Amino acid sequence: MQPLATEADAYTPIPGSVDWQKHCVALEMQLLRFRLQAGKIRELLAEKMQELEQRVTESDQRAESAEKQVHVMEEKLKSANIQPGESENSLYRRYQELTNQVQEKDAVIKRLEVQLEKQILVRAQEAKIIEEKAAKIKNWVTFKLREVGSNTVCSFVVTILTHRYNYHLAFSLYHIHLMFSAGSSLPQYPATGPFTHLIYKNISVPVYTTLKGKATQISSAPLLDDDSGSEDDSGSLASLRTSTLGPDRKGSTPGSPRAVKRGDSESDYAIPPDAYSLDSDYSEPEHKVQRTSSYSLDVPIQEMLEKSGYLLKMGSQVKAWKRRWFILRNGEILYYKSPSDVIRKPQGQMELNSSCRIVRGEGAQTFQLITEKKTFYLTADSPNILEEWIRVLQNILKVQASSPVPMETTAAKPTVRGWLTKVKHGHSKLVWCSLVSKVFYYYRNQDDKLPLGQLRMREAAVEEVDRSCDSDEDYEASGRGFLSSHCTLVVHPREQSPTYLLIGTKQEKDTWLYHLAVAAGSSASFKVGTEYEQLVGKLLDIEGDPDSALWRSEALCFCKDGLRSPLTTLPSEALQTEALKLFKSCQLFINVLVESPSIDYHTSLAQNALQVCLTHSELQNEMYCQLIKQTNRRTPHNYSLTQCWQLLSVCVALFLPQQHFLWYLRQYLQRHADPRSEVGKYAVYCQRSVERTLQNGEREAKPSRMEILSILLRNPYHHSLPFSIPVHFMNNTYQVVGFDGSTTVDEFLSTLTQRVGMRKPHLSGFALFTDDPSGKDLEHCLQPSVKICDVISKWEQALKELHPGKYEGTRIVRLTYKSRLCFRAQAKGETDRERLLLAYQVNDEVHQGHFPVNKELALEVAALMAQVGSALVRRGPKTQQILVQALERFYPKRYKQDCTMDQFRDLSERLATKWSVLRGCSASECVRIYLTVARKWPLFGAKLFSAKPIPPSSVEQSQVWLAVNEDGLCVLDYTMHLLVMYSYQSVITFGGCRDDLMVVVSQTKEQGGGKKSVEKLVFAMAKPKVRLPSLQYVLTQGKAIQIEYILFHSIMNTNINTTCNNFKYFTE
Repeated sequence: MQPLATEADAYTPIPGSVDWQKHCVALEMQLLRFRLQAGKIRELLAEKMQELEQRVTESDQRAESAEKQVHVMEEKLKSANIQPGESENSLYRRYQELTNQVQEKDAVIKRLEVQLEKQILVRAQEAKIIEEKAAKIKNWVTFKLREVGSNTVCSFVVTILTHRYNYHLAFSLYHIHLMFSAGSSLPQYPATGPFTHLIYKNISVPVYTTLKGKATQISSAPLLDDDSGSEDDSGSLASLRTSTLGPDRKGSTPGSPRAVKRGDSESDYAIPPDAYSLDSDYSEPEHKVQRTSSYSLDVPIQEMLEKSGYLLKMGSQVKAWKRRWFILRNGEILYYKSPSDVIRKPQGQMELNSSCRIVRGEGAQTFQLITEKKTFYLTADSPNILEEWIRVLQNILKVQASSPVPMETTAAKPTVRGWLTKVKHGHSKLVWCSLVSKVFYYYRNQDDKLPLGQLRMREAAVEEVDRSCDSDEDYEASGRGFLSSHCTLVVHPREQSPTYLLIGTKQEKDTWLYHLAVAAGSSASFKVGTEYEQLVGKLLDIEGDPDSALWRSEALCFCKDGLRSPLTTLPSEALQTEALKLFKSCQLFINVLVESPSIDYHTSLAQNALQVCLTHSELQNEMYCQLIKQTNRRTPHNYSLTQCWQLLSVCVALFLPQQHFLWYLRQYLQRHADPRSEVGKYAVYCQRSVERTLQNGEREAKPSRMEILSILLRNPYHHSLPFSIPVHFMNNTYQVVGFDGSTTVDEFLSTLTQRVGMRKPHLSGFALFTDDPSGKDLEHCLQPSVKICDVISKWEQALKELHPGKYEGTRIVRLTYKSRLCFRAQAKGETDRERLLLAYQVNDEVHQGHFPVNKELALEVAALMAQVGSALVRRGPKTQQILVQALERFYPKRYKQDCTMDQFRDLSERLATKWSVLRGCSASECVRIYLTVARKWPLFGAKLFSAKPIPPSSVEQSQVWLAVNEDGLCVLDYTMHLLVMYSYQSVITFGGCRDDLMVVVSQTKEQGGGKKSVEKLVFAMAKPKVRLPSLQYVLTQGKAIQIEYILFHSIMNTNINTTCNNFKYFTE
């Protein structure tokens, strides 16, 4: 508003005429009074609606209680079989009275609903009247000022004020609708969290906080002590521990209607609910920059650069949330305890400069503000308020240095993408462009999540023009230095004005022109693309007529001569060179006969070529075109033809071509599919694999050695699941399970559970684990959406980096199916197989010392497990050997460490005695007894981790166990006696803090008291770092509480961190 005021001040009224400037100021004041009146009306309406809603709720409750009483009386009458008499008559009268009361309550509810509807209509009519008044005032001012030639400025003022007011009122009505349309059901949470990768080097431990009963990631890296620091956080740790949370803070959790209402009143202007719709050409208003041409006369709209309102800020020492009043003004943020404290010294400040960054949190209401000195973790009361703050902060950073704001990238796979200069209506802007299917998106930065706008390419006109600006200076203004060497495309969607795209090189221009023309459906109208692409387009136009001579075109068929240029349009010379190298690799794979000595050579060629395609998605179409050309009309009954089809069979499981190349691939496979020939069988397999890849998505890793060997050594047509791998169980048995290139862990486990007679993993609590390629005693739990082939490939790559050449081809990944975390509800419906495996898994924990048993009980359970695993002991030459094996496998290691030979012999005799008592007991009966005894421990099924408390933790033990189960987080001493237990409701924040594990909890200070204390616990885990937390939902019985990320994994070994470089592995 400041530039407008300056122009108004510069205006000098004509002598003897009316002072229109004063009139404008008076009108602005009147509109502001209207806005204040509307705010009061909204507050009164909200209070009235809350009162009416409360009365309706109370009426419903009374009606329900009355109806329950009637049902209880009816049941009593039926059970007692009372004869008609005086008692029955009194009950009948009571029933009639209760029925009348219910009818009266229904009438009251209907009357209140009618009153509520009337109130809404009245408020809407008042809003409409005020809007009409504002429109009339705007028209009158515009008409009057047109006479003196100053209508542009004042009309702009009135328009802005009117739009602000209308948005405010519309947003209030929108929240009214939400309050009365929302049901009473609990919020639905996703079944599984986002999938995270294990990185063997530079392990990053995220930090989580509890918002609305759900754990939300606020940082992907450990917190530092000075993060979110401020003056109000710099007190002593003792005072921080005893800081009160206030018993009256309820009903204002982020996302609640009350919080939304408060957020509206604190922000300057609210955003309408459809502000980020992607249905129109612009999903977000594009802020115009200075025109490249010197004839620009439009006044740019000034972006909002100031804001104030409440946010939750995380403290620096105790990582708890504190509500603060934030004021953004003059490029810096000040925050106070409340709006009334703004006259005092602020609690802290944040200086915004070009080095600042904004990072969105995992949830919809959290974000990080990263400055040069500190990182501030902030939470808004609603997603809309969060978007307001982020938009204003982005405006500030753009004005200061135009620095990009990293956001979450979209998961859609673009056909082509890159930096272009977009010119529309004379305004130019350097934007990141992405063509996804038939929609052209453009973003402020390549990491942005929300596009600035989009162009629908269907039936749009795409052309190349000679020039789009008047002089070379215009190109220099764009910041790319195109000058006369630039290329220009024009995109003219239907019923929209044209958009010009300035492109720096000819290769980029050819690529964009071809893909945009294909997306618009106009590639056939003028020649774009290579000869190969044009022929494919012509085949598409005739719908792939099998009798067409185009199939026999020289450019589409096999040729002995090598490629001199790529078959597809590529955006750079480097990719064109890489395409020719790719052709040479394919030629070597095809023309060298596959024999035992050359197996590893072919494996390496295929892996390297396909890794290049995964890294550079632009080459994926090129790869398929080269393979199809090499197999089309080639001499049959030739090993080169077979090996080319084998390479194509490996390729279709990893990724698929895009646009009409996918159609071309399907048509080509259909022409060659024939189960009677060897080549035809490969084509049939490729057809199946294409459909599976479309169903489950593309892969993330290059094919493993096992996958390539399986394709090379046998025709995959003969097996619906061409690959297989053993899955091991805790009782030293295994089951071989088949899979294909697109099989996910979820599908893999579905096949496994059907074969072994177990329930689904979400019912049994079992999960699939892999061993660690380093050989250490580490396991990694696999997520259901991960593909088995990706797991094997990444495991092989890690092994190769850790031990180059040592185990290559001799060691494969070991998959284990076992229980992950036991819940009491899972015991219902257990199968015999599940109980057997669970008993062996509990015995393994007993053997490792993670289960509290004394020596006598350890012998008892060892005898039970020995009876389950073998026959009854009989005196004979092998008796002592069997007893020794039983002790080695089932007896705790810590009790055997210091045993002498005589003590060990005595231990064997005692085990034999206890084992003999179990004569005649079946294996299932022994398992039932074993689990009954084990479940007596309150922490049965918990996951235990060794840790060392360090300051400021209040735990005084030198070494403790951290036990995680469905009830909460327990701290045990090293004899496994409970020291303290924290329920999940009391956990505020948890995650990495430097190299240690941090948990922030709140507890009631005194029994019966309302005050709560906040305590920060820090635990040092085994070096070098505590590993990334896994994802685990903990559902508390009878409560709608869903806690994520509370299971801490084991520790990485130092040599893994230093040896394996940036390897990502599929675990939680």
